Amino acid sequence: MEGEDWVYPEKVKEHFLNPRNFLFGDESKFDFDATGIVGNPICGDQMKMYIKVKDDRIVDLRWKTYGCASAIASTSALSELAKGKTLDEALNISAKDIDNYLGNLPKHKFHCSVLGHEALADAIKNYREQKK
Repeated sequence: MEGEDWVYPEKVKEHFLNPRNFLFGDESKFDFDATGIVGNPICGDQMKMYIKVKDDRIVDLRWKTYGCASAIASTSALSELAKGKTLDEALNISAKDIDNYLGNLPKHKFHCSVLGHEALADAIKNYREQKK
């Protein structure tokens, strides 16, 4: 919309337009150990997270989403925050941590930062179940 300002912080715009660790194309081309998937019935967003783990540490992760700019930016930010962390450290990344990293989403979009976190938690849960 011409003449209207972007209402999000610049960091949100940057992660939306240039998402980090987004899985383009066929997921079988990414060597992952576990996946997690969640959806939000209120807004219709859906998120799938793929993790690669070595020595209890997330060495790589990718994600796909059907979601809005806030969901994309939030998951992009989460992917940067989680890489290199142990599984427990990654689980402790909160939606508020993601929101702070991005410079604060509008209040009505905060729920978008929860979606990626839940997908990551589901992937970690699935990874741990496979290792039992």
